[in-house]
Formats: sequence, structure tokens, C-alpha cells
Amino acid sequence: MTAPKLAITDSDPSSTAADAVVVGTVQGPDGLALAGGSEAVNAAFDGALLDLLDAVGASGKAEEVVTLPSAGKVSARVVLAVGLGKPAADGTVTEEQVRRASGAAARALAGRKRAISTLSALHLGPAIEGTVLGGYSFTTYKSDKGDGAVGKVDFVAPAEGNIRAHRATLKASTAIAEAVTTTRDFVNTPPNDLFPASFAERAAALAKAEGLEVEVLDEKALRKQGFGGILAVGGGSSRAPRMVRITYRGPKAGKKIALVGKGITFDTGGISIKPAAGMDEMTSDMGGAAAVIATVVLAAKLKYPLEVTAWAPMAENMPSGTAYRPGDVLTMYGGKTVEVLNTDAEGRLILSDAIVRACEDQPDYLIETSTLTGAQLVSLGKRTSGVMGTEEFRDRVAELGRAVGEQAWAMPLPEELRGDLESRVADLANVSGHRFGGMLTAGVFLREFVAEGVTWAHIDVAGPSFHSGGPYGYTTKGGTGVPVRTLAAVLADIAANG
Repeated sequence: MTAPKLAITDSDPSSTAADAVVVGTVQGPDGLALAGGSEAVNAAFDGALLDLLDAVGASGKAEEVVTLPSAGKVSARVVLAVGLGKPAADGTVTEEQVRRASGAAARALAGRKRAISTLSALHLGPAIEGTVLGGYSFTTYKSDKGDGAVGKVDFVAPAEGNIRAHRATLKASTAIAEAVTTTRDFVNTPPNDLFPASFAERAAALAKAEGLEVEVLDEKALRKQGFGGILAVGGGSSRAPRMVRITYRGPKAGKKIALVGKGITFDTGGISIKPAAGMDEMTSDMGGAAAVIATVVLAAKLKYPLEVTAWAPMAENMPSGTAYRPGDVLTMYGGKTVEVLNTDAEGRLILSDAIVRACEDQPDYLIETSTLTGAQLVSLGKRTSGVMGTEEFRDRVAELGRAVGEQAWAMPLPEELRGDLESRVADLANVSGHRFGGMLTAGVFLREFVAEGVTWAHIDVAGPSFHSGGPYGYTTKGGTGVPVRTLAAVLADIAANG
């Protein structure tokens, strides 16, 4: 996908030459109403824009798109009115409403050369993010590439602030959105092209382009250093596993953060093979690794005053004569032993190796994210991530995730679940003997490998990282890029507040 060119403007949107001018509508207490920022466009229609929209059935419903010919009233060829939904009692709309409306508008603008958006007058950053993400499409493997994203979007500057601050917002919001689209690209790339070695190569190239430190451990190095979990999970595939470490050292770095992401490039379930239905979606099982790779590169682009290291263990979980088996006992990195009861609980095994190694560098915070359990979908659905870990930090991560529009909910790690992981022959088993509390039990398992004193959070994105339905808001079909914006918000918050 070619992203649109983005710019800030303080020009009158009614007199700016463009293919379309975007205005917002809301479901006001008295019916359809125009959102803030549309005053100049309405004036150009002699105050009759609302009546025209009402006449063609506009309601202001969230993400509704209505297009009117401008008839020469404004310089743009058409007026594209997009619904924001119901405003608050004081008439304001949220950042997420603007983000979603901008995403819907971006899809409607596909193929146009230039547009000017007044939604940015409400919330600039969300309007930018929504435009980039809503206009995203993955067409690498399609013969017909479609219309493509709108060529250029000018965003009307908010009344508050100055042009320098607005340009800084443009830079940061664009970088965040691009980190999300990078993650989406990784997730959407099919597993015959994205396997551990090629994933590692692409990640390394992305990091080196920003001047970051990169280390890639191949199967020989993994064996020499004792990464038993990664080697076991990847042992059934002809495509050998990898571990990628990418480090960014920011100016005057105040805190050290480790990001760990699950990189299962395809998951058959191994010997404990999955049902055929829906297995194609397991191409997304490396979404956590993609997210942490994109996030550490984002940290470098935005020059956060932090030291951030991304750890991405990568493996393909396949059944074969060399695959690991239920009943095997693995010696993990650091020496702890795990009895395998189910080879489809493989993510926690590669993550445990990476977590132990990451803790050796004594980070102030460790954030791990993964498409870890089907139980996450059972508990929270397809759009809400489950966040576990050190309680205060867990709550902080979940709150920041919700603030940027990535639904997240804090979940407990009940002590009694540790007993369900007792093994007959090893330090612990990789699954419990029942189906109850599977998401929490996986979190309890990971906690066993976090070093004492390390503040940590685990984000289970099994549902939110991949969208199998039609587009909505700024979310398109396939990889979503969740939880990149949460991770970016957490890093920014740590940089500001420690």
C-alpha cells in the first residue's frame, strides 16, 4: 500500500482545491447536526448544508458516509459528510469517534487525488491516525491492486495551539500509524513467504534502516545458549527457528524497557493438531513479534528518552518426525524444566525463553504481547485484549490502551491456578488439566519465568490482532496492528512519568 501524503493547513477548507472536503456530522439531541470544524463549508452553502444532508437521508450515525456534489459552492468537487455518532452532553466528541470517522472517510476517498479534512479541527492526532489506518489495504498478492489510498490529505489545523505544535503532532501520529501498518503488513504476509528466517531478515532490515542494534540467533546459536523452548517448538519444521533482538538507546535514556512478542509464523498445533476450520488464520500467530519489532523502530523514530529492546522468538509449529511430543520434558533457557502436555500451547514455551533472557538485562519494565490463548476470545471477545501482570503496571497498561482506542481489560492472576500447572516429572506443565481460566493460567505460566523485582505486563491479543470480518472504523480485514498503539502510549507515558 502507498500511504497518502499528509499535511497541515490553516487555509479555508471551502476555498481549497480538492476532490473532496470532509466534514463531520453528529446525532444531536434535536437530530442531525454538523460537527465543529465545518463552519466555513456550511457558510459557503449559505447555511443550508445541514438541510441538504438531511434531505438525502444523513443521520450522523457513527461511520455513516454521505457524499454531496458541491455544485460550485466550495472549491472541492464533493462534500463527504461522515458520521461521528452521539456527542457528549456538552456537544464534544471523543478522540476515538474522530479516529473511526476518519477511517471510514479514508475508505470512501480511495482513488481520489486530494482531500481536505475538517475532522482534524476536533482532534488532530486521531484524525491523522484514522486516515492512514482506514485507508490501508494489503494488495501485494493481488493482480488487481484496486484504487489505492487517497493521494494527499490536508488536515485543517485546530484553533488551539500553533503550527509548530501541529506539525509535531503530524509527525508523531504518522509514525505511530505507520508502525501499525508495518505490523499489519507482517501479519498479512502469508506463511510460505514469512517464516522464521525471512521474518528475522525483514525485521533486521527494518531496524538497521533506523540505525538500531540487531542480533539474530539461528538454530545453532539457540542450541549453544540453551533456548530449549524455541528449539522444541521449531523442531518439527524444515524452517529452523530464530530469535531476534533489536535495541534502541535513546538520548538521555531514563528507563530500560524490554518488549517481548510471540513469533509463531504458522501454528498447526503440532502433534496436538488444530481443527482444519479456521487454521488459515494462524498465519497471524506472529502478531506479537510484529508489534514489538514495529514498536522499537517507532521508539527510535520518535526519539523517546528510553532504552528499548525488542525480543522476538520465531518458530513454525509443525507436526513431523522431528516434532516435539506430548510427554516431552523441555529444559528452558535458564534451566527450569517444563512437561509438555499439549504441543498447541507452544507460544508460552518460546516466550518463556525470551522472557528469561530479557530479564537478564535487568529492565525496569517488561511488556510481553502475544496471540496466546483461544481462551482470551472466550473471556473477552475478539476486540478486547486481556492484560495481566504486576497489578499497578497492568492497570496502567490497560488504561492507556483504552485511551488510544485499543480495548483492553485488566485480568487477575489467581494464585490457586499455579497448582493446576504442577507436573508429575518436571518443574511445571505447559497446560492445566482442565479448560477453565485458560487465559489466566497462561499468564500464571509466564509469571514463573519473570525475574523477581521486574515490573511486567502480559497482553493477550489472540482476538484483537486479527479481524476476519468486513472493515469498520479504521480497522480493515486481516491484521489489525493491535497492540502497537498501546505499546507506543506506554512508552510515551514511561518517558514522561517514569
